[in-house]
Amino acid sequence: MTSTAPGRRPEPLHYAAFTADPAGGNPAGVVLDAAPFTDEERLGLAARLGYSETAFLTADPDRPRGYAVRYFSPLAEVPFCGHATIAAAVALGERHGPGEFLFTTPAGPVPVAVTGSAADGYRATLTSVPATVEDAAEADVAEALAALRWRAEELDRRLPPRIAYAGARHLVLAAATRARLADLDYDFDALAALMRRLDLTTLQLVWEQDAATYHVRDPFPVGGVVEDPATGAAAAAFGGYLRELRGLTTARLTLHQGEDLGRPGVLTVDLVEGDGRVRVTGRAVPMG
Repeated sequence: MTSTAPGRRPEPLHYAAFTADPAGGNPAGVVLDAAPFTDEERLGLAARLGYSETAFLTADPDRPRGYAVRYFSPLAEVPFCGHATIAAAVALGERHGPGEFLFTTPAGPVPVAVTGSAADGYRATLTSVPATVEDAAEADVAEALAALRWRAEELDRRLPPRIAYAGARHLVLAAATRARLADLDYDFDALAALMRRLDLTTLQLVWEQDAATYHVRDPFPVGGVVEDPATGAAAAAFGGYLRELRGLTTARLTLHQGEDLGRPGVLTVDLVEGDGRVRVTGRAVPMG
């Protein structure tokens, strides 16, 4: 654990997750010793950084490589954040070496495995809490489409709207074309109001390139961010969604996100037979 002079707060680290390029992926703040921070200070720091989330870690004195982790967006605490988990795990791997870590999050325990080396770079694989899927009410879907300024006929009927969960709740909506996904211009306040009412963290907007390859975008107005560039929690939820929808047992999915924002990232999603959890893998690198 990094040391801090008495009376001083640890400085946040800055990482880009789901990329090997500091200019790509999703930026995250990481505080490796969050014990000195109050909740108000955590929220204030997350707001000053302006990233979609900042992870605050506190070492578990009873568990080697165990950490309590909480996640704050610029506006509120969220129960789970995938990209900040990947970023924090890589930061720990750089300091303590590859291996297994256990993150105790507000959503539940999340094991994370770090592989790689200083020479070749590090990647991390998180294992989500058990994934679940529920129907989305027609009226709620219509309200979401209105806020997005999408028409119902622009949806891909092969991927019906659902609310998916793997640590945080996401409304999954599938665009019928890549062009529809690329043209994102939504009513920020209207979508935020709907998401607060439904307790959604993001909308997982997807376009299916093929059965194993997807392009995704995630509006995040409830966090004070127009769009999340790479969303590990939503990727895990989407893996659970596809497993239930298509009866998948084992599968590897590749999700491309951030291309339309100029911050491309790649998320790998693995489904394992007999395990209701979802694994999400990605690289992470320090930003400057």
